[in-house]
Amino acid sequence: MEESSDFQRKIQTSLKRLLPRLEAQFSQMEAADPHGRELFLERLKVNFPELFRLYYQLYANQYDFFYHLEDLLTSMACSWMERSPALKSLDLVREANPDWFQSNKMLGGVAYVDLFAGDLNGIRSKIPYFKELGLTYLHLMPLFRSPHGDNDGGYAVSSYREVNPDLGTMGQLTELASELRQAGISLVLDLVFNHTSDEHEWALRTLHDDPDYQEYYRIFPDRRMPDAYEENLREIFPDEHPGAFTYREEIKKWVWTTFHAYQWDLNYANPTVFNRMAEEMLFLANQGVEVLRLDAVAFIWKEMGTNCENLPQAHQLIQAFNTVSRIAAPSLLFKSEAIVHPDEVIRYIHPNECQLSYNPLLMALLWNSLATREVRLLRQALQERFEIPAGCAWVNYVRCHDDIGWTFSDEDALRMGIQGYDHRQFLNAFYTGRFAGSFARGLPFQENPATGDARISGTCASLAGLEKALKEETEQEVELAIRRILLMHSIILTIGGIPLIYLGDEIGTLNDYSFRNDPVKATDSRWVHRPFIDWEKVELRENTQSVEGRIFNGLKRLIEMRKEYPVFSGSQMAVIPTGNDHVLGYMRVFGPQRALVFANFSESQQTLTVNLLRLYGLSYQFTDLISGRAIPSKDLDLGPYQFICLQS
Repeated sequence: MEESSDFQRKIQTSLKRLLPRLEAQFSQMEAADPHGRELFLERLKVNFPELFRLYYQLYANQYDFFYHLEDLLTSMACSWMERSPALKSLDLVREANPDWFQSNKMLGGVAYVDLFAGDLNGIRSKIPYFKELGLTYLHLMPLFRSPHGDNDGGYAVSSYREVNPDLGTMGQLTELASELRQAGISLVLDLVFNHTSDEHEWALRTLHDDPDYQEYYRIFPDRRMPDAYEENLREIFPDEHPGAFTYREEIKKWVWTTFHAYQWDLNYANPTVFNRMAEEMLFLANQGVEVLRLDAVAFIWKEMGTNCENLPQAHQLIQAFNTVSRIAAPSLLFKSEAIVHPDEVIRYIHPNECQLSYNPLLMALLWNSLATREVRLLRQALQERFEIPAGCAWVNYVRCHDDIGWTFSDEDALRMGIQGYDHRQFLNAFYTGRFAGSFARGLPFQENPATGDARISGTCASLAGLEKALKEETEQEVELAIRRILLMHSIILTIGGIPLIYLGDEIGTLNDYSFRNDPVKATDSRWVHRPFIDWEKVELRENTQSVEGRIFNGLKRLIEMRKEYPVFSGSQMAVIPTGNDHVLGYMRVFGPQRALVFANFSESQQTLTVNLLRLYGLSYQFTDLISGRAIPSKDLDLGPYQFICLQS
């Protein structure tokens, strides 16, 4: 306790000594915005102890520790001075209502700018469509300047302060963020902070043999250290380059490249890298970005003798970035992208780290349940792995820009009598259409013929059977495919958290195989589910007899139900044991309200006993929230792929 008190005293002494050194920035604040100066100082004093503690844990061994700390505080003060009055007002609103994203009104959409609307001006023109769908959160896929040709779909960033000129300008992005905010829609962008492209200014200076910038990355003169690291590393893209390092002839050195050879891993052991990336983060926040998706969070810290994934320092780094934002851009939220073991995913979710997190386990197990017609693994995961800390929310999705990885825990599966490796083989065969009787039309991604390992690419509609039904089968199979699509979206809309729609899925977009004709994309099957949206088909949404209209209007009914009933706010959820492995059941509770949700994952009718409804609904009378009709007090029959929400 004495040591802790002494450390606290040293923290306060450090702040007292640093504040006069920041006086130049504070004087400018006083002149421009006296109230803003006081707000910044108040937030700095409240959050400095946590910032100091984290920064000290990461960089205490640096001989010039306080130089870097002062540099960081200076950057934060400058960023705050540049923050617009509108965003400073938003900060106050968010601080007063920190759980704003827990509302049942929340609905997310995600899209590529060019594929959805051509450019940023095109996105602005689609704001009425976003409002029609009910979006309050719009995630635009990577849109920063990146190399021509191979750039990992924009995840190789050459400048965090320049928009890809084919899409627009940073000024247009700022204007878009403002217009979206006025329409009640929060802008979400990616912060690709594990690596930059090899065309980033820092990398170019490295290639000119600048020793300071070579410390921005992990650079080695020979194979001795890379070989030692690789004893414990897994290969991410072995087909492209073995191991995790790429040799650069220009400097005759090895560069750490976890992913693609043109993506250089940043060296966060260097505090200068942290400070410069904090500046990029705050710059984006000042353009009006309200949520940053943190890409590849598991890989951001390296340590010899480990697999360099999910290390404690990775969490400390994110927490430090979070604390920086609490001081200089308090309305900013973080969303983690951790496609790792479920035990590791949960560790990134905390109000002080990532307030939001993708839910890859729910996504994978929804597809598993469709393939098996059983909900055992899904039910188990919801019982044991859905609860997260207060003040946080899952981002639940059916499909996204990426492949589907079968991220369930082998240990969890084994408790269900399921062998993880064998089951993944089945799922890969099913969703590539190789399994007899499969309705799916997907493609393998990163398939290893020797081991059978693979992940799955494909649009929601094609994986759910619509492509096969339209091309090979009858109206009956088309109807079943549409029901599958709506069933999975009904879960993400009601389970708790923020539902996220991969835009195009709302009209049943099918696989686009034309990527095979593009040499840059031909080897990456994920482009099969990244088509240009067909706006002529979008217009068919008003025709309730068309496939597009049936899906769109079915989804709209579910969205309207979510937004009408506050019981779908927050994340409080309890699994209902239905006694039927084909039917998922859960109860949503918010304040005094409760709703019972049941979903049939099979093509056959399933029956639930009236006693089950009475036991968990605490009533004899129920209303179906989707149709508004009264449910008689008797056993409940669920048709093929039927979803129902009941409230007393």
